[in-house]
Amino acid sequence: MEEKGISQAVIGRLPRYFRYLGELKDEGVERVSSQELSGLMHVTASQIRQDFNNFGGFGQQGYGYNVEFLYEEIGKILGLNKTHHLIIIGAGNLGQALGNYMNFERRGFILKGMFDKNPALYGKKVREIEVQPMEKVEEFVRENDIDIAVLTIPKSSAVGVAEVLVANGIKAFWNFAHVDLNVPEGIQVENVHLSDSLMKLSYNLERYNQEQEKG
Repeated sequence: MEEKGISQAVIGRLPRYFRYLGELKDEGVERVSSQELSGLMHVTASQIRQDFNNFGGFGQQGYGYNVEFLYEEIGKILGLNKTHHLIIIGAGNLGQALGNYMNFERRGFILKGMFDKNPALYGKKVREIEVQPMEKVEEFVRENDIDIAVLTIPKSSAVGVAEVLVANGIKAFWNFAHVDLNVPEGIQVENVHLSDSLMKLSYNLERYNQEQEKG
């Protein structure tokens, strides 16, 4: 399927489509219209059709979408029909919480290793994955076909660690460190700033409270 230049806004909605369609599939729903999806997701039916048209469209006018087919096609677009091997750098509270999140495997993201520089954590198991010293990470990445690194480490360490990982074959970062990574072209980075999300929630709560006071 040939894709045009797709906006980040459209790409950002694809995981939501995938999640809702997965729930419909699990409920045994066979077909769904853009209007029905709109009611579930609070995205306009027009927006849904525009988003899907970026990828050639998946339904017939007046007939709706085959849920299982659409779920599988969006999964392919998201690259979820392939297996990705990942490691977690930083075995503190956040790293361990992510390591214990079993839903990754359902999406094809297989946790292969965890690393930390704190000797007190060496040998600790997170779902049978032992935390290893950072000194072992380069060889591990090369020998285990690791393509994604999850960074849950302080920003002071993240840039240097990312450079080492890129040199050893890492192709993508899920970055929880509060720093922008300077990586070569072609290396993919998804930054996750938890405090930014909380501040956005605070902003929306404040606006709502102000509107209520005016009303």
